Parts: sequence; C-alpha cells; structure tokens
Amino acid sequence: MRIGIDCRLWKQTGVGRYTRNIVLNLQKIDQKNRYVLFVRSEDYEGIKRRINNPKWKIVQTEIRWHSLSEQLKFPTIIRREKLDLMHFPYFSVPIFYNRPYIVTIHDLIINHFSTGKASTLAYPLYIGKRELYKFVIAKAAKKAIKIITPSNATKQEIMDHLKIAENKIDVIYEAAELHSQNSSVGFKQYSHYFLYVGNAYPHKNLETLIRAFGRIASEQNDLKLILVGQKDYFYQRLQKENQSDKIIFYGKANDKELINLYQNAIALVTPSLMEGFGLPVLEAMSLRCLVLASGIPALKEITADNAIYFNPQDENDIYLKLKDFLENVDKYREEKIDKALKKSQQFSWEKAAEQTLNIYESSLSL
Repeated sequence: MRIGIDCRLWKQTGVGRYTRNIVLNLQKIDQKNRYVLFVRSEDYEGIKRRINNPKWKIVQTEIRWHSLSEQLKFPTIIRREKLDLMHFPYFSVPIFYNRPYIVTIHDLIINHFSTGKASTLAYPLYIGKRELYKFVIAKAAKKAIKIITPSNATKQEIMDHLKIAENKIDVIYEAAELHSQNSSVGFKQYSHYFLYVGNAYPHKNLETLIRAFGRIASEQNDLKLILVGQKDYFYQRLQKENQSDKIIFYGKANDKELINLYQNAIALVTPSLMEGFGLPVLEAMSLRCLVLASGIPALKEITADNAIYFNPQDENDIYLKLKDFLENVDKYREEKIDKALKKSQQFSWEKAAEQTLNIYESSLSL
C-alpha cells in the first residue's frame, strides 16, 4: 500500500506528539508499505534527518491547518501522490477529499467548551468559526473508513454526538514519552508542592483548583502549587487574577525540567472537566508521582484505581481530598506508587503503531 500521513502539526504539542510517535514507530515496524509524509517546509529538514527508509517520501507544503487553503488546495496536493489510503491524525480534514482515509479524533472538547475569549475575532465570528469546526469534525467522521480515538470515553462521545456506528471506531491508547531518571539530574528549584501540567483552557478547570488550593495553602505556610504550561491568553489572565507567592506560573518546561518537577512533586493534580486521554496523569504514573484527578471517564480509564479522585465541580471536595492526601501521603505512596508504575507500562507507542498499522492494512478490505 501507499499510505499518506498528514504531518503538518509535527512540532506542535498534543497532536504533534501523537503524529511524531506514530510515524517514527511505523518506520521501525513496517518494512512493506510505502509512505508519503505531508510536512510544512519549516519542519522538512528535521523530519528528513529522522526518516531513513527509501520507501518513505516527504512532500513539503505551506498549507496551514484550519485554513481555506487546507479545504480547497490540500486535496489536490494529496491526490497527486496516488495514495491507497490517507491518515489525518487530527480532525481538520478537507471536506472535499474523496479518497479513502482514516482520521484520528482525540476528543470532542470543542463541542462542549468555548475558547472565544482568547480569539482575536469578534465574538459572533468566533461562534461561526466554532460551528464550522464542528461541521468539519462531523463530516470527517462520517466520510472516514475508520476513526481512531485514544480512549473508550472519547469513543462513546463520538458515538453519542456524531452518531457514528461503534464498529467504525477503534480505540488506540497513546503513551508517555518521558523516561525516569535520577532526580538529582538537573536542579530542584522547589519543595513541598502540588503540580499541574497542561494548558489553562476553560475545560481544565484551574480556577476551581486554585480556590481549593488557596484554602489548604492557608493552613500550610510552605505549600505551593506549580502550574506548568505555555503562557497563552488563558494563563496570562489566570496569573493576573491570582497574584500569590504560593502559586508559581512556571511556563513551558523542557523534558528535563518536567521530569524533575514530576519526580519532586507531592502529587500531580488534574482537575479537568473533560479529557480525551490524559497524558500528564500517565506521565506522572510512569515517573512515580502520585495522582489526584477528576473522577471523569477518560482519566479513570487511564489510571484505574491508581489515583485519588475528586468531583471537579465541587471546590470543597477538591479541598478535602487535598487535605486528606497531605495527612496520609505515606499511606497513599505505599498503596499506589508501584501499582501505578506497572499500569503505566501497559501503554507504549510501539504498540500504538502496531495497532495503527493493523487498521491501515485491514481498512481497504472494508
């Protein structure tokens, strides 16, 4: 088969991480099929250095995601390669592309939560754009041969909201990239802190966490909350509204810094109202960091009984769980650390690539 993969988001977080790991592991395990990677010119040299199989071709394109050119011009660029199958690792599929394809839908958060306050568009225009996104997702799902999604929770969302048949959706779990190392590597900047890793979009529910943390921090003078994530509009607004020496807006962390932060934290706290997968909780488990998390389906699916759960919509419940955790941290560490590490080892990118390849090879017989 001649298989295309849309790699235009290669350097991005989230979808970029997913795309990189699937592509690089497919290169290791598949010596039979031919691949065409569609990449942005700024990523071309870096990708070329990592692709060393003569059966793999790299096609440069300047077409951005979520653009009119993506809808009108990208299909023509793809068709030139005479592919048997195309894989879009993100929902932004050209609606006029009419050859066989697979799409990965990571979540349907956009169907539930607005980020309009961060948009440079006038609010009515943002609403129109959001509705267009939802239309593209629905169209992509209906036309795809198969849909890949990272959790059963998201599979159920796709079935419920996009009205897709269950047998058309395959769950392929993602995996952590960070590898454990001695915590003396690098330097330990902080002590006695809860950690949050991720963006500050509305569904992440950080305002509720900060209020609950403020109550517990008033009882413990040295306790801190470290928030790790790119300082975008939402983080800047959150920081402006929460000026406190107990809350540290760390900004973006590199892998070495992030490993150190996980390994020295009291626990990771994830208060999300909705997730498609939940990579930070898996990273924490793999690095022997305890987890306190929302009792939402996706996070329970990933962590099983290896986390302490709270109701993310109940500030008092978050406060009580943080308080109980601090009072019983040694007990929780003894009960959960080793089991959580073992659970995290069930997830691997090589396994994800193998399952993806199986879908490629079986899809054209459908």
